Amino acid sequence: MITIWHNPKCSKSREALQILEQKGVNSEVFKYLDTPPSRDEIVAVLQKLGVSARELMRTKEDLYKELGLSQVNEESKLIDALAEYPKLIERPIVIEGNRAVIGRPVEKVIEFLG
Repeated sequence: MITIWHNPKCSKSREALQILEQKGVNSEVFKYLDTPPSRDEIVAVLQKLGVSARELMRTKEDLYKELGLSQVNEESKLIDALAEYPKLIERPIVIEGNRAVIGRPVEKVIEFLG
């Protein structure tokens, strides 16, 4: 089963979902802004992605700047920020089993599906 962390307002997220549908992939849509992921879920996704918390953050988001997160170097504090402010989570994220990919650019989703 494939899960997509999806934001319907994001064009890249909509494109990724469309790719899954076109390829006939049965997927679970997780609207992470409506139901924010727990800290543990974020840690699990980071492990599947193989990236740091900062790499999962939307660093151009005004909220990122307002919170002064560019000055924070402690991974656990960055994870806390992602859990508290899901708007900071880069999207879309496509997850299958123990692996995941951030679908930017959306071609990464196509590669991921193989």
